[in-house]
Amino acid sequence: MNPNTTAWNRLRYGAMAPLYDALVAPLQAAGFRAARTRAFELLAAKPGSRLLIVGAGTGLDLPHVPEGVEVVATDLSPAMVARIRKRADALGRSVEARVMDGEALELPDASVDHVALHLVLAVLPDPDACAREVARVLRPGGTASIFDKFVPEGQEPSLLRRILNLPANLLATDLTRRLRPILEAGGLELRHREAALGGLFTVALAERPDAQG
Repeated sequence: MNPNTTAWNRLRYGAMAPLYDALVAPLQAAGFRAARTRAFELLAAKPGSRLLIVGAGTGLDLPHVPEGVEVVATDLSPAMVARIRKRADALGRSVEARVMDGEALELPDASVDHVALHLVLAVLPDPDACAREVARVLRPGGTASIFDKFVPEGQEPSLLRRILNLPANLLATDLTRRLRPILEAGGLELRHREAALGGLFTVALAERPDAQG
């Protein structure tokens, strides 16, 4: 990620952190909570496994993580990471919360069993870089759950989607990205995909093959 972009995003998301939960509360009620639940159902993380949450925000994924799963939750913004820790404490969960760039994960190769990519691939400046990093830190056979805004498989972005993308880009999210090419850029295989929230969003499961290259 460009250093200037990193600094700007840290500043922007830091300013947003105190308001984030209130801003997304209507979306949570309108279907985000159910979509997160479904994404974790597909991930099927078992007790004793290690889960990385990339771009965890204020930690809204944490209530959906099964007990006994070891969690590493990351975000670019220190203010967001502070909120993750606060939510983890409120839930009585042990969570390793770290400031980290989703395009340059500071984790060893093959060090996690699962990754959650929820509402982050449409926000990152370079989602392909994130996919490569996810494939690197996943153990062979490891899985990633995805919940985000993607163009339906095999389709071009509709005129409405392209129009809505103009104001959406001002908020640093992209409505015209395609999921499969992003995953393929990282060497990840799409295992399952389904529409959510009227088709604007996607819930999916990807896997790092046992052998790469």
